[in-house]
Amino acid sequence: MSRVRFAILGFGHHAVRRLLPAFRRSEHTVLTGMWRRDQAAANKNCAEFHIPHCFASREELCASPEVDVIFITSPDAMHKDDLLLAVRHKKAVLCEKPLAMNAAEARQMADAAKAAGILYGCGQNFRYNHSLDWIRQQITAGRIGRPQLAHAQYCYPAHQAPRRWIADPTLATGGPIADVGVHCIDALRYVLGEEVRSVSTAATKDDDAAQVESIASLQLEMTGNIFANVTVSARSPYRTLVEIVGSEGVLVAENGLTVDRPIEIVLRRAGEVVETKTVDNGDGYVRMLDSFALALRGQETFRASGEDGVLNMLALDAAYKSWRTGAREPISL
Repeated sequence: MSRVRFAILGFGHHAVRRLLPAFRRSEHTVLTGMWRRDQAAANKNCAEFHIPHCFASREELCASPEVDVIFITSPDAMHKDDLLLAVRHKKAVLCEKPLAMNAAEARQMADAAKAAGILYGCGQNFRYNHSLDWIRQQITAGRIGRPQLAHAQYCYPAHQAPRRWIADPTLATGGPIADVGVHCIDALRYVLGEEVRSVSTAATKDDDAAQVESIASLQLEMTGNIFANVTVSARSPYRTLVEIVGSEGVLVAENGLTVDRPIEIVLRRAGEVVETKTVDNGDGYVRMLDSFALALRGQETFRASGEDGVLNMLALDAAYKSWRTGAREPISL
């Protein structure tokens, strides 16, 4: 069977660092084209990475008969217009997180994709991490009893990152709350099988990126009577954490969201180690791409639909509103 042909709209650092290696390892997909705003840089990238089609415009990419799926990796503020253009050409879309600048835009995008009858997914690649899969399985099997508390953390030195636009509020949904906090929120929703009902946020800015937050702590009330914390920093060395506390045990995954090194997940009861599991998430992006391709063929369900992604955006909207108002903000599910 022929491979599903992807084109990247908004080619940049993320595509080079994460997506190109994933496409090379993918069994069911092939990268056939790309577009980026800097055409000279695009021509250089296509030659360097042997990408067959270097499209001159967004419209040319979306209209091309050589493209089955459009992977949108442009800055957040461009996602809605990019998706609507792809929808007009009846192309399947995989869109990077956060899906949009707010939940209203995300809802408009999901509705447009549904009306067009196209497959639309969100690039929540961590749903394809073995670490989250194993944690989810242990929770479902009741190995920690009833979940009560949860914590997801994501720290990274954003001021050293090549993606300079992530500190520009005209292009980015926000600082680390939107950029990586959305991964934490989605990870907790995925492993727990529960939804966010309200959010209370404390955050701060600094001189390095004065227009967006640099450090934040979100307290989430979730369905199932679970209380969760999401903590993010754009001013710390890279670190991630996933921790779930249940009535009978605890699951802890230091670096639980990383894709760059093996991860040890520990299950404890009464302070004693019951089991450890070491996994490697290095194929997470590959699994995501292949899953989307198989979903396009009708062979499986993609784990992170664009419709589901609206729920993450509702949580982000509530988080930012809480920061502005100082009040706990409810979410209407």
